[in-house]
Amino acid sequence: MPANYSPLRNDEFVTSQGQELLDGKNEPPPPSSSWHQALLATTGTLPLLSQSQIQQMSPLALAYIGDAIYELYVRMFYLLPVQQTKTYHCLVVAQVRAETQALHLRSLTPHLSPAELEIVRRGRNAASGRTKRVEPQIYQQATSLETLIGYLYLTDFPRLTELLQKLHLEK
Repeated sequence: MPANYSPLRNDEFVTSQGQELLDGKNEPPPPSSSWHQALLATTGTLPLLSQSQIQQMSPLALAYIGDAIYELYVRMFYLLPVQQTKTYHCLVVAQVRAETQALHLRSLTPHLSPAELEIVRRGRNAASGRTKRVEPQIYQQATSLETLIGYLYLTDFPRLTELLQKLHLEK
């Protein structure tokens, strides 16, 4: 076992830097840095997709990935300061609901390139199913945002980070 590791539980280990964070002895890195590092750590072993493979994906497949990435971003945003799990849940649910995602899409639209607007359009057109809780236009806008996030996650992570930082999430 390396010297800079300490046992967390039976077969789990944490680096000494991680242990300092757990003990409250050190400050975490800036949010954009930790967001980027966390996603790179989880996706480093995934196969790289070619641009043509990404272009062949359906908008709903991109939205499927985008939904997960968006929720992870929101969860990480609210992770500090430490709170009760119920509080985390309420904060995150308020941000990942379709109505809020539609608002976020509208706030980002002026910052989008023509190519990004085309991805948004594809996502909107793909979201044609019936919804029980929200109006179809709201659902389409939420799906459009998720499609854009999924696409940028796979093609241009720095641009995704730039756009996500423009969202008005409040602590």
